[in-house]
Amino acid sequence: MTNLTLIQRSPDPEAVGASRDRRPTLAQRFRAMGRSRIGALLLLLATLVAIVWANISFTGYEHFWETQLTLGLGDLHLEFTLHALVNDALMALFFFTVGLEVRREFAIGELTSWSRAVVPVVAAVAGLAVPALIFVMFTMGTGHANAWGVVISTDTAFLVGGLALIGPRAVGRLRVFLLALAVVDDIGALSIIALVYTKDFNPVPLIVAAVGLVVVYFTRYLPSGRGPVYATLAVVVWLAFLASGVHPTLAGVAIALLIPVYRPNRRDVEHALDLARTFRQSPNTEYARAAANSLRESISINERLQSAWSPYVAYVVLPLFALANAGVRLNGDILVGAVVSPLAWGVVAGLVVGKFVGVFGSTVLLRALRIGELGPGLTVDRLAGGAALCGIGFTISLFIVDLAIPGQDAQNAARVGVLAATVIAFVVATILFRISDAHRPKEEMGLTLVRPVDPKRDHVFGDPKAPFTIVEYGDFQCGFCLKATGSVGEVREVLGDDLRYVWRHAPLTRFHPNALAAAEASEAAARQGKFFEFERSLFADQEHQLPSDIMRRAADLGLDLERFEADLASPEVAARVRDDMLDAEAMDITAVPTFFINGRRHVGPYDAQSLIRALQASVAAP
Repeated sequence: MTNLTLIQRSPDPEAVGASRDRRPTLAQRFRAMGRSRIGALLLLLATLVAIVWANISFTGYEHFWETQLTLGLGDLHLEFTLHALVNDALMALFFFTVGLEVRREFAIGELTSWSRAVVPVVAAVAGLAVPALIFVMFTMGTGHANAWGVVISTDTAFLVGGLALIGPRAVGRLRVFLLALAVVDDIGALSIIALVYTKDFNPVPLIVAAVGLVVVYFTRYLPSGRGPVYATLAVVVWLAFLASGVHPTLAGVAIALLIPVYRPNRRDVEHALDLARTFRQSPNTEYARAAANSLRESISINERLQSAWSPYVAYVVLPLFALANAGVRLNGDILVGAVVSPLAWGVVAGLVVGKFVGVFGSTVLLRALRIGELGPGLTVDRLAGGAALCGIGFTISLFIVDLAIPGQDAQNAARVGVLAATVIAFVVATILFRISDAHRPKEEMGLTLVRPVDPKRDHVFGDPKAPFTIVEYGDFQCGFCLKATGSVGEVREVLGDDLRYVWRHAPLTRFHPNALAAAEASEAAARQGKFFEFERSLFADQEHQLPSDIMRRAADLGLDLERFEADLASPEVAARVRDDMLDAEAMDITAVPTFFINGRRHVGPYDAQSLIRALQASVAAP
């Protein structure tokens, strides 16, 4: 097959507007990743405030966080310092949201497929092991070698926020890869905290915790009132972990892993729509409550809890944690002590060098051996920048400093190392990303198809060995894409078996709310060999693409409805559509329809004659 060229439609007011809205400008990227950016900035601000506060009055800083609190009723009471309340109680919410993300990724996310999971899993494991080995090499004989857990974990909040701030163009696929890596990294870090840094272990309360976790699992079967039950059980399990000596933050992870997660079920969505229509016809409190409950229940509680708690974790919990733990004095004696401290250098080397070598080295090795799937756009230079960013350990690093290192002086040295590693990793990642973008000229972006046509993967209409190829990135609700199908049909009438046509997904979800669902439905139909039949059905009636319309189309085409519905909810179908969307982002596709035709990029109209001339010119070009 010859190379491919990009052809875009002629400017049109509506199309140009869509194009502008799809272009990943800085403002749009800020809006898309606003929580990540703001969370990272608040974390940084809290760190700076803690350092300034500790250096203005370290005694005042310590006394404030050592303030005693007593919580209880009658003879039952718990005593906490403010520092312990943040680290043991509020951080349980942080680990709870981490656990929810872990559960989701393994159930319906990037870690459901071995080919997708193997690279981030291996990279994460290497990113845990290599830093620990380097740290032990630096600290052997100092009495602090057992604190290797300080350098094992990447701070997910800073990772995502940093990527949003300094990441390269078309950051989507790199972000997915790093998030999958961070999930496995978090599992490793949490396991190590539980197994290595648990003191005064008492197994009896864990029996209570185990019973509570079993009840948490079965709570999903309650017809209503699950929220208060989950909340009560969460308190019981947390108290049991606290009494057992296992760090109570791990209770958050244990509970989160038992919270159900699933993709929206068609029947639940249809039921919610029916109730909403009923409320519209007869608005009253009873119907309003029923419609609201049905809409809420159509989304898994895992995703509802993530949506509800993530802002509090990003904007409150993590900044408070930094404020309570990052207050290290930076006077001359402490800085000189850190400079000559094997502990501080072990932290810096473990995080900055160890993470880079572990993550980048293992990824490049797997790439060279063709093991696993990385996807187009994940080039070596971008992987290098992402690996450098993984050297930001911050939250978990400071957390384990408090657990693993006795003595104020040693803790100060380790905290200086953590802060220095954070700055160095951020600067190195910034430099690598800027070099990566500088060596990828704008005029070269999107000139060729990043993912070659694969008949085993792609939806190919026509002879797979035809000399001419048209690849269209489109949207089933886009009126221009509907017109483009007519143009492609006319081209086929002229070229016959000399043309093969390939469809790929690029739904404009901001303008067409049903486009993503339609794309996933077409992929579900493709699993029964009816992709192009379903495509024609979608284009034949673009105004009706609700779940009921999709099922009606499947029935009209004679599809196995039970299998079709199961495929609609499968992570494989969602991943297939997401891959096309990430490929489109990697090629800077900002409008649909976008065509690729044998050769270099050509911008022009997409009527049949223009497409034919472009095809012929691509063959004639040297």
